[in-house]
Amino acid sequence: MAARFDAVVVGASAGALEALSAILPLLPPHFPLPIMVVVHVPPGRPSALAELFALKCQMVVKEAEDKEPILPGTIYFAPPGYHLLVEVDKTLALSSDEPVLFSRPSVDVLFETAADAYRERLIAVVLTGANSDGAQGLKAVVEAGGVGLIQDPATAHSAFMPDAAAKASPEALIMTLASITEYLQKGLNS
Repeated sequence: MAARFDAVVVGASAGALEALSAILPLLPPHFPLPIMVVVHVPPGRPSALAELFALKCQMVVKEAEDKEPILPGTIYFAPPGYHLLVEVDKTLALSSDEPVLFSRPSVDVLFETAADAYRERLIAVVLTGANSDGAQGLKAVVEAGGVGLIQDPATAHSAFMPDAAAKASPEALIMTLASITEYLQKGLNS
């Protein structure tokens, strides 16, 4: 995988904690790719996601900062109230632009900017959620030549988000959380 892909982006909403907990802690400390994560969290409140996953994960975990260079083997969580964007020079940017589908951070914003930066060298993962944020972003990733992975809606806490993504990108792979984890891990040993 390290030869084929350069980054992973993940989007989740309702049920995110459980879904992410089934994937991120299982990735090894030497996982070679950066992972950028957007979770819909209520605005105006601090998010404990980065701290929580730092305790659970073997990889480095942090809340994303504006103009920060994207490093391999690091998980970046979007801070509450800000869109997380990937610049073409492989740095992160934070934006307080209008919410997209009532969400800031928006999965679509992350996925679309990452698709522009990484093209076919990107894996995008849509997990459980109660709105359609992520569907258009996943479509942008797939159209740029990247790989789309969608949590099986039947296994999702809320099927709306994965269903919308599957309708927008029928060529994306529908997988259980265990299969998504295995997909991300498999390239490390090849």
